Amino acid sequence: MKRSIYGLTFEQLTDWITEHGEKKFRSKQVWNWLYQKRVTDFSQMKNVNQSCIDLLDEHFTIETLSEEIKQESTDGTVKFLFKLDDGNIIETVLMRFNYGLSVCVTTQVGCNIGCSFCASGILSKNRDLSSGEIVEQIMQVQQHLDKQGKDECVSHIVVMGIGEPFDNYENLIDFLKVVNDKQGLSIGARHITVSTSGIAPKMYEFADEGIQINLALSIHAPNNELRTKIMKINRAYPLEKLMPAIDYYLEKTNRRITFEYILLKDVNDHKKEAEELADLLKDKRHLSYVNLIPYNPVADNPYERSEKEAILTFYQTLMDRGIRCGVRTEHGTDIDAACGQLRSKQIEKEKARKKKVLPSN
Repeated sequence: MKRSIYGLTFEQLTDWITEHGEKKFRSKQVWNWLYQKRVTDFSQMKNVNQSCIDLLDEHFTIETLSEEIKQESTDGTVKFLFKLDDGNIIETVLMRFNYGLSVCVTTQVGCNIGCSFCASGILSKNRDLSSGEIVEQIMQVQQHLDKQGKDECVSHIVVMGIGEPFDNYENLIDFLKVVNDKQGLSIGARHITVSTSGIAPKMYEFADEGIQINLALSIHAPNNELRTKIMKINRAYPLEKLMPAIDYYLEKTNRRITFEYILLKDVNDHKKEAEELADLLKDKRHLSYVNLIPYNPVADNPYERSEKEAILTFYQTLMDRGIRCGVRTEHGTDIDAACGQLRSKQIEKEKARKKKVLPSN
């Protein structure tokens, strides 16, 4: 099976082209056709010589994702369900903000982190996505925008879709290099956020990368007992291991970290948990921001959305303690809003269809 051309960074593409006997400048031409002109076939690269086109076509493909479902919300949010070459399906989401167009990308087929509230974790990890499959999500969304004819471009990226990005670290880093490249999509590093559930060793490694990409940590509870109940990763990386990794990141980068906190009714949304969270973050509050997230209920899941009063009290408690925070604006509430929800629903439909057509014994 051919691999995605989008999986190569500019340096990797240059090395590959020269190693295969083509002139170095061809890499810049190919890169421009891919990311500036956004062609969907190598034959459309008009100023690239035929031998180079044949070479690329022999070893690579441009399209590895096919659009299965596209849901469009009244607020402009678009959720895509893509099918991969091997038949697996993933989700990608386009969101409209006053500051630009943001795309939430997926990094794995399924997820093994096992957060009990999350639709993404209902189906365990099948495999990692290649860097090319992650990049192509951005390209497919951008091509969707190009077809609208409004001269709109993806301006921000959040790596918060299905999967744990730091569990697919090398492909994540190559993806970030591709989308950030100034000769290509040129999406600024400070417009890109990577979210992790807290794989502490990779947080050290990420801090050492020397890149300006934003980091978000899904914390969701201020103590080990509660965090372990809702996030099984806390067994491997409890707060005693996680907080030193955060301190290292802050000291090394001097960049603000966002703490994601999903509010679950009568589970982690009391004033007591807000006070505990403020205590946990008090020595790093100058570089901390807490993003409070109203919960999107998931089928067959016991959790409920917190009451508005509880959300307001939690918010005010943090603010009174000097912890900057906000309540996330919701997008796509009239479609399958929760991450992984559309994918899991479609997989269940497919299972039911297959069961229906199988002959009975």
